[in-house]
Amino acid sequence: MSGLSIVIPVYNEYKNLSFLVNEIFRFVRVDKFEIIIVDDNSKDGSHEVLRKLKKRFKNFRFFIRKKKPRDLSRSCVFGFKKAKFEFVMVMDGDLQHDPKDINKLYKKIVKDNCDIVVGSRELLSKKNYGLKLYRLISSIILILFVNFILGKKTNDPMSGFFVFRKKVFTDVEKDLFNKGYKILLDLIYTQKRYIKIKDVFIKFQIRKEGSSKMNFNIIYLLFLHIFKKLRKFNFLNT
Repeated sequence: MSGLSIVIPVYNEYKNLSFLVNEIFRFVRVDKFEIIIVDDNSKDGSHEVLRKLKKRFKNFRFFIRKKKPRDLSRSCVFGFKKAKFEFVMVMDGDLQHDPKDINKLYKKIVKDNCDIVVGSRELLSKKNYGLKLYRLISSIILILFVNFILGKKTNDPMSGFFVFRKKVFTDVEKDLFNKGYKILLDLIYTQKRYIKIKDVFIKFQIRKEGSSKMNFNIIYLLFLHIFKKLRKFNFLNT
């Protein structure tokens, strides 16, 4: 079905949820769209906020994922399965992705007949104020590493803001690594066919409330994921 399903994985984003959802409904200019929030069993009162939002908006759904471990990729996959439209978008629930950019990404994937459009952060631009120095440096290093080892497919394989045709997911669902916080990388490098990927540059916003989920365990899972891809393509056996 033509339209856009916006999947937002969240955990303890109580202070951001209402503002984010209201901003999406305020700025999105897509004829048919829905918002799907997948909450990783937050402990901060998010569930009550979600229930209130459900009463206000018709095309809003939320799900509480109680299975352990808590994991952004698994929450995203859960949301992908619930999505009813042809195009599926992922964005963070921490307000670092501007709802106004939803229209740019959606317009690009439709106009250029792409499989994936990535909201790429301009990490080397002075306009990028959304990352602290240590995260900026680590993000640049990780992107360079992924693009060198696995081949460059996009300017920002670490992005958490992108839109794709649902078939991109269903084609490889059973082969996904499905761990960690980098579902875009998983979707791109698990493909068995050529897919058309384009970038749209976005301004990464400063987190106003809550705290970042990035930690050493996430980085470990990322490298484990890359190692798995290397073994799959027999790069380690040559």
